[in-house]
Amino acid sequence: MELYDLPLCWLFLLPVSFLFFLLFGGILTKVRQWPYKTKPHHGHWKNTRHLIKSEEPKKKKGKVEVRVINLGTDYEYGVLNIHLTAYDMTLAESYAQYVHNLCNSLSIKVEESYAMPTKTMEVLHLQDQGSKMLLDSVLTTHERVVQISGLSATFAEIFLEIIQSSLPEGVRLSVKEHTEEDFKGRFKARPELEELLAKLN
Repeated sequence: MELYDLPLCWLFLLPVSFLFFLLFGGILTKVRQWPYKTKPHHGHWKNTRHLIKSEEPKKKKGKVEVRVINLGTDYEYGVLNIHLTAYDMTLAESYAQYVHNLCNSLSIKVEESYAMPTKTMEVLHLQDQGSKMLLDSVLTTHERVVQISGLSATFAEIFLEIIQSSLPEGVRLSVKEHTEEDFKGRFKARPELEELLAKLN
């Protein structure tokens, strides 16, 4: 069938249908365009906010309160301090970490682990001729404390034997009950402040 054989109404509808296709076909192609081409993030960054931990407000430094000291019972020790002293800081630190991990593996409660203020000692020697003392060397002592509680009296001997047998050379070990003086000894002395307080009093 040739184009001129169609009725006149069909000839009139052909351009209208062609215009209809151009108009609505273009709209459909615009609708089918993917949004990520214009918006790469596609709003996904909003869903990751719950993964970021909110920062906790910083606590104000206040006065350190003295805890109530647990004296223990007949079958269980109270709070014990394991003092580890050495001239080598890394040696004292690593052995304190070993004792801490050992307590965790043996289900012994570790209250806290902390470092004591570093102490220095000067070694002087006397001259062959004269009475003047000369500085020979300076020894620095590092101390770490592992504070434990709830150690049973029956297991204490075994525990102390374990840590004593694995004690490295150059590290001194001492175990004693925790007192209020031990708590105060953690902080460095401030003679200037003590002098001002003495003047005020």
